[in-house]
Amino acid sequence: MRIMREKINKEYGLIWVFVVAMLFSSLAFADVDSDIRDLQLEKEKLTSEIQKLTKQIAETDSMIQADSARYKTLEERYQKDVENRRAEVDSLNAKIRDVAKDLQAERSKQARAKNRTDNVKAKRKAVREVLLSLSKQLESQIEQTLPWEKESRLDRAKSLSRDIESGNASEEESFSRLKSLIGEETRFGDEVAIINAPLTRKNGEMINANILRIGNQWMVYSDENSTVFGVLERKVSGENGEVSFEWNEELSLAEREAVRTAIDVKQAKKPPQIVTLPVNLSIVRGEGK
Repeated sequence: MRIMREKINKEYGLIWVFVVAMLFSSLAFADVDSDIRDLQLEKEKLTSEIQKLTKQIAETDSMIQADSARYKTLEERYQKDVENRRAEVDSLNAKIRDVAKDLQAERSKQARAKNRTDNVKAKRKAVREVLLSLSKQLESQIEQTLPWEKESRLDRAKSLSRDIESGNASEEESFSRLKSLIGEETRFGDEVAIINAPLTRKNGEMINANILRIGNQWMVYSDENSTVFGVLERKVSGENGEVSFEWNEELSLAEREAVRTAIDVKQAKKPPQIVTLPVNLSIVRGEGK
């Protein structure tokens, strides 16, 4: 019995040891499971971190690739812009050269035009000087001719000289007017005219006379009754050769008859004929018969 009890106790002890061992084993397994779960959680956490890092790396790579592509695009655009700008600069330089060439040609053209204008002005100035000289000569010539409408003839010549000097008359107008005045003086010199007009004799007496003008150098007169006769004589006096006219009324019978005949012929009272008049033949400064 004792042996049985010891055997039972022994078996009971073994069972207790086994229970304790099982208990400790359960506790050990529980700790391992906890560690495993912790490790799994840590693994999951690390996996999540790795995924985040992988995603960030991927995003960074994508950004780097995008930046690289953008940089490449910008670099290409820059190179293209540089080439375009160079082409534009070359084109502008070519245009500038063309404009400079055209400008130089225009300047040369303007210089030639200015030279032509200056030449024309110089020629016109020379023409004005010649016309003025001729007009002054015409004035002098009129002053030395017969006192027949002398004031009006001289005023026209002086007016032309003033207009030429002041520039109020162009060269064309001045030439036309001078030509007209010379034509009038030429006709005046070729014309034989007679008028009946009041005349002041040498002694101051006023008479009604028939005055015969022969060209621009000679004049004779007789009164209405053919009792008084006169021949206009041209006198030159002084160092400057001043010209004056005065009536010579001391004529011989033959000279009076010649004056009467000439006036009658001009008035058609007598047939045309050659008449020798007692006139001064000088047409320049000086006297002669």
